[in-house]
Amino acid sequence: MRNEEEMLELILSKARESENIRLVEMNGSRVNSQTNKDPFQDYDIVYYVEDIESFIKDPSWVDYFGERLMMQMPDQMHIPPADKTKQSFSYLMLFKDGNRIDLTLTPVTLAEQCLKNTEPRKILLDKDNRSKFAPISSDDPFRIKAPTQKEFCDCSNEFWWVSTYIAKALWREELPLAKATMDGPVRDMLMMMLNWQIGIRTGFKVSTGKNGKDIKKYVDEELWRKLVLTYPDGDYNNIWASLFKMCDLFEELTSQIAQELKFDMPDYGKNIRSYLKHIEKLPKISNQIFP
Repeated sequence: MRNEEEMLELILSKARESENIRLVEMNGSRVNSQTNKDPFQDYDIVYYVEDIESFIKDPSWVDYFGERLMMQMPDQMHIPPADKTKQSFSYLMLFKDGNRIDLTLTPVTLAEQCLKNTEPRKILLDKDNRSKFAPISSDDPFRIKAPTQKEFCDCSNEFWWVSTYIAKALWREELPLAKATMDGPVRDMLMMMLNWQIGIRTGFKVSTGKNGKDIKKYVDEELWRKLVLTYPDGDYNNIWASLFKMCDLFEELTSQIAQELKFDMPDYGKNIRSYLKHIEKLPKISNQIFP
């Protein structure tokens, strides 16, 4: 596997030899001081170019970076649909040696605007001194931010409201829908509340990463165990059990956060928990929810 020095030299040598490439930026985990290094880290690279079409019409030029296992060009895809408003173009490349480059081509005319973004970055090459006055920040874009009272209440409302959708899908034995709802909007709210609690503990100075991938670093063993129990398999009884574990943990977190931040505590849990328990026991032959 080519090391970081070799990969960066390869990326830069291509930029040096092409007059079309004027500025090279690296962002993502490799420039984030809070991220632990490992062999799966991508090289998130931006080439700011004068003529983007010349790099799009013949993709074979990316063979320069090595033999690939696979490549994706998301801006030319129908599934998932490409963002037609973007002016950039990306080549996502996984190489046979395990390295990966996510290479974005951006018109150099957008460089000044893009460089105003304060997410972590490192300028690897600047042929025209465009980055001289650009803010270079080490701030993590996923750093936890303190909630407002409204955000806190909305998060609670969404969690309890959408949890009823899970109950309905479980009663109907619609497994894919139940799992998607549980691991989508309902879990999103649980993770949001958990992040806020971590933020309180750390003075809102840390990040748990994309999708909370680093949460385990910031919680004790007991809280981690409670979170793990909210991830069920495909058994309906286990999903019901995990749903109630989610409710327990969510109520615990909301109570702690409301106390710490002096927020009013939304009172959805009691009624909805009773409703969920009722649906769990509701016979399949029922033609009404309540008598």
